[in-house]
Amino acid sequence: MVKLMHAYQSQADRMVDRQLRHRGLCDEAVLEAMRVVPRHLFVPESHQAEAYADRALPTMEGQTISQPYIVALMTQLLRVTAGLRVLEVGTGSGYQAAVLVHLGARVVTVESHATLADSARLRLAGLQLDDRVEVVVGDGTMGWPQRSPYDRIIVTAAAPQTPRALRDQLAGDGRIVIPLGDRSSQQLVVLERRGQRWTEQTQLACRFVSLVGADGWHEL
Repeated sequence: MVKLMHAYQSQADRMVDRQLRHRGLCDEAVLEAMRVVPRHLFVPESHQAEAYADRALPTMEGQTISQPYIVALMTQLLRVTAGLRVLEVGTGSGYQAAVLVHLGARVVTVESHATLADSARLRLAGLQLDDRVEVVVGDGTMGWPQRSPYDRIIVTAAAPQTPRALRDQLAGDGRIVIPLGDRSSQQLVVLERRGQRWTEQTQLACRFVSLVGADGWHEL
């Protein structure tokens, strides 16, 4: 992992203390991952000065990199430990995958836009994370059955319902974190599976870009 330059490290420290810990996030492993993963390298150069600000930022193909608090919250809710196999739906810039890898996960991340997938792949390779992240191009609503089952699944775009394929590809004691709702507003939801028993817990209101695919929204 690239060591943050002093100016960016100061911004990352403030981000963790003021945006994350102050709002009640308490998983120290997640907070450390947010502190050391170089977020400024996952945004366009024109927005690097804002990389650690308390807001989402544009990337490519009309997509965004989520607000730091949302990335950290979803990661904390996912409960990742070293060695777990994680499926990410919606690679985007690759930032969420980098955070997961820092926690010791092995990640398969599915992106529908080939240009985004290519740039994320290069970015992760530049940080020497490509041996623990597999970036693939496909319909994220179909998951990636070739590597299933997954211990955890995280969806970084909003869906009208939890895609059936993602449920099928989750391990028997797994967990899914996903934003569900309509195109304008959603709720962040945690689904847990224990064998054939499922539980669902709603966390908070949120707003994500739409998850487009066969079992998501059919068009932008």
